[in-house]
Amino acid sequence: MVVPEGDKGGGKDKKRDKHEEVKTCPECGSKCLVHDYGRAEIFCADCGLVIAENIVDPGPEWRAFDSEQMSKRARTGAPLTYRIHDKGLSTLTSWDSPAQGQYNLKKWEQRTHIANTAERSFVFALSEIERMASALKLPMNVREAASMLYRRAMKKHLIRGRSIEGITSAILYITCRQYGVPRTLEEVSGVSRVGQKEISRAYRFLLRELDIKVSPASPVDFVPRFCSMLGLGGDIEAKAIEIIKRASEKELTNGRGPIGIAAAAIYIAAILNGEHRTQKEVSDVTGVTEVTIRNRYKELSEQLDIEVLL
Repeated sequence: MVVPEGDKGGGKDKKRDKHEEVKTCPECGSKCLVHDYGRAEIFCADCGLVIAENIVDPGPEWRAFDSEQMSKRARTGAPLTYRIHDKGLSTLTSWDSPAQGQYNLKKWEQRTHIANTAERSFVFALSEIERMASALKLPMNVREAASMLYRRAMKKHLIRGRSIEGITSAILYITCRQYGVPRTLEEVSGVSRVGQKEISRAYRFLLRELDIKVSPASPVDFVPRFCSMLGLGGDIEAKAIEIIKRASEKELTNGRGPIGIAAAAIYIAAILNGEHRTQKEVSDVTGVTEVTIRNRYKELSEQLDIEVLL
């Protein structure tokens, strides 16, 4: 079948030419026409009339269906990040090319990428922050903030002569407190390479030298995560928070550890909702001793007049 001269190029080109000819709105005569390629339509900005549908976007195709297409169509480099010692601004050579010159270039690049001992220590510190944050399942904004805080401490020469592991662990603990993503000192110590005593010492040192004000942790902050770890539902979580708020109003939380209060409130709320958890189960998850849970549970139940049937 012979295609007529006028039909060559297909119907799409005809449709595109037809759409391009539209200059005014047929309803109100306005020339303020909007070409919305996201919705594939042309509409009038004044009266809202849709003049044409299924229009063709003449712009470049940025979608990628595999990694090769993605690398070819990428328009920018990696985003700026404080979690890398050079903020991600350096250019790295790929190992993909088998050529000897490419191999030598990559080898010398790796040797010169980290210039001196101080920079090597800096890279190690950032990798420690990333390792511990990953183990603690911390969000990206906390990791970025911890890396920025380490840079601040390094500029004030607070790292020299001290354990990098202790400083990074303390910085991660501080950042968690600042961003309302509470992690206990025991949890941070569990993923750190140093003991809890050294982290506490570095924590107090950094607060003093960097003049950081950290508000006391609230028991409420710990309830959602502990409930999730114990397999308890939202109704128990809400009940535990209610108990804590009532205890705060009566000043029963003053002078008490927030984790102990949270553990006792969850223990009581679980019993009241018919999903009993033993004190040992709550202790294993929260890191609070069974004795502390028992004492706090008795205080809360007596002072708040809560009848708990074991």
